Amino acid sequence: MNRHEQYEVLIVGGSYAGLSAAMTLGRSLRKVLVLDSGHPCNRQTPHAHNFITQDGVKPAEIARKAKSQVLSYDTVTCMDATVIKAERMNDQFIVHTTEDSFTGKKLLFATGVKDLIPAIGGFSECWGISVLHCPYCHGYEVRGRTIGLIANGQTAFDLCILIQHWTDDLTLYTNGSAELSSEQIQHIQKLGIGIVDTQIARLIHRDGYVSEILFRDRSARPVEAIFSRVPFQQHCSVPVELGCDLTEQGHIDVDFFQKTSIEGVFCAGDCTTPFRALTHAAASGNKAGVFINMELIQEEVY
Repeated sequence: MNRHEQYEVLIVGGSYAGLSAAMTLGRSLRKVLVLDSGHPCNRQTPHAHNFITQDGVKPAEIARKAKSQVLSYDTVTCMDATVIKAERMNDQFIVHTTEDSFTGKKLLFATGVKDLIPAIGGFSECWGISVLHCPYCHGYEVRGRTIGLIANGQTAFDLCILIQHWTDDLTLYTNGSAELSSEQIQHIQKLGIGIVDTQIARLIHRDGYVSEILFRDRSARPVEAIFSRVPFQQHCSVPVELGCDLTEQGHIDVDFFQKTSIEGVFCAGDCTTPFRALTHAAASGNKAGVFINMELIQEEVY
């Protein structure tokens, strides 16, 4: 394993949050290394929306342009690498990849989350294309269509309330007995939303665009889009292994300054919040970059 030169800031994760932080730090004349494994959670999503100046652009194209702009600063280096371990040694951090190790004064994780896809055939292939998680990102594009919700319990009720005004043709599919109170069922039905509790076998789709829900009893229902919320886990286990606290929901716990429970370690983007949007990821990365630079200034001046 080779020991590389000293950096001021090591950024693990080179998507929207990581690159936004890198730009802020690079423009602050900080020597920055961005390490990215190349597996963003939105890699199947064909178009990004609700991102001013980037509405309708492919997420991969936004990331490509962002990386190109970040690399125009000679203070920033980007490297394709998977980080497997991070450790603190005195007032430094050492980050280990599968090939090398790198040393820095500050450490930022912008590693995102990994969605845990349910065992429904076709769900994975449609995820991010026609099976959607965010109406603010994709609701306008499927407005007025035949939309299904795959959810149960409180999550199902919340989705019904959230999605109901994007279409008049909305059905809740609980994929088994509905775990809803009688009051919740009455409220959902009052909104004109049907409830189907038949277990789902698979989603019929073409190239990720769903057309039907096929049930285990061999019946089927047409659908043009689906909203669902799936559980998640941290995409990278290294922050937790380093000692960063998690919230009750499983996000990395950060304060207003994007600081974790470990001094000198910051986090930004989807790994820190349930509000998963490109704009938020970029904004939190920018904020992390500002406060990392401020912390470095404090250490240099005082």
